[in-house]
Amino acid sequence: MSLVLTGAEGACDRRAAGGGRAAPACPPHFPPRDHRLTTCPSDFPHSILFLAGPPDGAHLRNLGPSTSTPGCRADHHPSNISPMKRIATPSLTSRLLVAARSGVSPATAAIRSRSAISVRSQSTAALAQHDASHDLNNDRFPPLEPLPPAAESLPSPLPERALTSAKLAALHARLNLSPKIPLQTLARTLVDASADENPQFNNANLAFVGQTLINYHIAEWLLCKYPRLPQGILFSAMKAYAGPKPLLQIARSWGVDTAAVPGGEVDPGLLQFDALKPGVAITNFGYKRTELAYLEKFKWRRGMASRVVLDDDFGDVVRSDPKVAADLEKAMEEQDQDKTPDEEEAEMVANEQDQDVSYDRYGNPDTRAAAERAHAYFVRAVVGAIYAHCGREAAKAFVKAHIMSRTLDIAKLFEFKYPTRELAALCAREDFEPPVARLLSETGRQSRTPVFVVGIYSGSDKLGEGAASSLDHARFKAAMNALKAWYLYSPGENPRVPSDMLEEGAKPWTPAYIDMGEVISR
Repeated sequence: MSLVLTGAEGACDRRAAGGGRAAPACPPHFPPRDHRLTTCPSDFPHSILFLAGPPDGAHLRNLGPSTSTPGCRADHHPSNISPMKRIATPSLTSRLLVAARSGVSPATAAIRSRSAISVRSQSTAALAQHDASHDLNNDRFPPLEPLPPAAESLPSPLPERALTSAKLAALHARLNLSPKIPLQTLARTLVDASADENPQFNNANLAFVGQTLINYHIAEWLLCKYPRLPQGILFSAMKAYAGPKPLLQIARSWGVDTAAVPGGEVDPGLLQFDALKPGVAITNFGYKRTELAYLEKFKWRRGMASRVVLDDDFGDVVRSDPKVAADLEKAMEEQDQDKTPDEEEAEMVANEQDQDVSYDRYGNPDTRAAAERAHAYFVRAVVGAIYAHCGREAAKAFVKAHIMSRTLDIAKLFEFKYPTRELAALCAREDFEPPVARLLSETGRQSRTPVFVVGIYSGSDKLGEGAASSLDHARFKAAMNALKAWYLYSPGENPRVPSDMLEEGAKPWTPAYIDMGEVISR
């Protein structure tokens, strides 16, 4: 039930009738009158009545004539109260009402609204008749355009609605896109294949082009900057730059919001995808392994050659085939039945930790994966749209500015099982003298916290150094540091890449140094 509050003089009468204390003097502008607390019908649980003027009908000079909201008409008696409109107070503030009535700007009206707020909160009833000239100024605050009749039945918004979307225009300006890219194309990049299966209206084709460009530019840059990287580390580095998780973070950094449910009535500036339907994906490269169901169950080893030939750009198996995915799920269920209670508890703890550090903490793993995939497709589609409308150089500059500029510590991607053996094989391949570990310094050998510093030497050349609490651990760390120093060799911070030769007036190409390969195949 909603209440129509009486004025300040009515409040004075109620305080006086409350007993005990003497009633304070009422304001001189509002003489005491007999007003009662009236109630509105229960059909309107949130009804608010505004009146810019004193209860006796006298107008305030600083606020202009008295006004009341349309549909809110009543006198001082509860029997004459008519049904009132339900309004949303955040969208109809006192500042906008004063600005609309007086014709001044909202900034100037803020000063006037300070005195108007107290008057409105003390009003008791609206005027008997409503003046149509006091409505909101539709020239300054135009109403929303009605949607087409068939908009709600469409899977995605109509392309012409992109021209009236404020979110889309803000995103276009935020990304500093070229005027050559129309808003309709940018709106198409926000429609995932799970929301609209029609390839003429979703972003599948643009994402295919964008993924190819992103992976190509990152691969050539990593190979030219770190020519000795092992293939497994190269896969991990590419995934850290252009995988679904980093692209999700990039899309969120652009300020892109998601629609709760896709549809034709959704704002074209929102990312639209269906979390319960995967959609048709054509951006996966590689082959579908027939033995995929047994890879996870029996932990079969995948060689580096098979990962390069059969798997996707990041060395991961392709699971887009529903039948293969179903077989894999069945095999995983059979494997879960063989687990002990301790293993199940350990897996649950690991899953909880993964969810705690994940970027999205809503929904279940399936919905999080769908959101991650949709955001990644959107970023790839934006790159594809830039390539389609602005050309190769603009797409390359965009990839370099938004994706390749992110900081990645490649040294943390390495994992060595036998560092001393691998270092010995490396020295033998490069015709170096066999590596020798030497104790450089130590402290606290007989204490609880000893520290040993060990160096790895090849002849008189120092290859690496490591410090640990034991001699063996220090020797392993020295060997790992020596291997990282070899693999992370770089000719410079900004090396030339093959795509630089496509520019007009490019200098003659100097072949880049590429190492013969990793020492021990992983």
